[in-house]
Amino acid sequence: MTNQAPIPVIVNGAAGKMGREVVKAVAQAPDLNLVGAIDSSPEHQDKDAGELAGLSEPLEVPITNQLEPMLGYVAGERQGPPGVMVDFTHPDSVYDNIRSAIAYGIRPVVGTTGLSPEQIQDLADFAEKASTGCLIIPNFSIGMVLLQQAAVAASQYFDHVEIIELHHNQKADAPSGTAIQTAQLLGELGKTFNPALVQETEKLPGARGSQAEEGIRIHSVRLPGLVAHQEVIFGAPGQIYTLRHDTSDRACYMPGVLLAIRKVLALKSLVYGLEKIL
Repeated sequence: MTNQAPIPVIVNGAAGKMGREVVKAVAQAPDLNLVGAIDSSPEHQDKDAGELAGLSEPLEVPITNQLEPMLGYVAGERQGPPGVMVDFTHPDSVYDNIRSAIAYGIRPVVGTTGLSPEQIQDLADFAEKASTGCLIIPNFSIGMVLLQQAAVAASQYFDHVEIIELHHNQKADAPSGTAIQTAQLLGELGKTFNPALVQETEKLPGARGSQAEEGIRIHSVRLPGLVAHQEVIFGAPGQIYTLRHDTSDRACYMPGVLLAIRKVLALKSLVYGLEKIL
């Protein structure tokens, strides 16, 4: 460990399930300093972020809905490393959150999914012009990165593949950003999957799921009791090959979140995907 000042961190979405885990992880990391906890929910305003996250002692960081003033405050601190904003909010607000952070010179680390390809490209252009690092990570789990790498390897030998993603019923966007990213990785291989053998008819719209990159179908399930799960199913005559990743506790994402906070300081542009910084 060096004697460098700790990295100032703002957690946006601090009262949510992922936000609370991030608050705990940042508070327990000696090289990070939680300086702001932002959340729009009225019932959590002015509560101590540490107490809400379940820590044994308060952090003396109150939850507020004032993101821009907090970004300005951290940007004005000239001592130590630049600030980082970790965003686990909502697809409706994440684009504006990222642009605001970049405008203030605060490095965004984003776990919120639901951004369109056009929005991501616009943010990439904005970050590059500002020479400010930004990380958009659909899934912070190391296990999911390994699943995707195995899927890319398997796709060289299978022409038929479908993706099933399962999440809790409070997730706002579908398909998940992780499932879309998985389809994109497979689509980059330059082959078209699932050649049609019959003329399909959906008796109910959406029965065959959504169609992503290169003919890959994605099916979304939303149920209470689930956390985050994904299957990539390959098929060929006489065999099925299934890759599956299951999340049982959101703590599994925290090593990836902490890695991203530390890595984003060295970046000068937007990077998409945890695998790019491992």
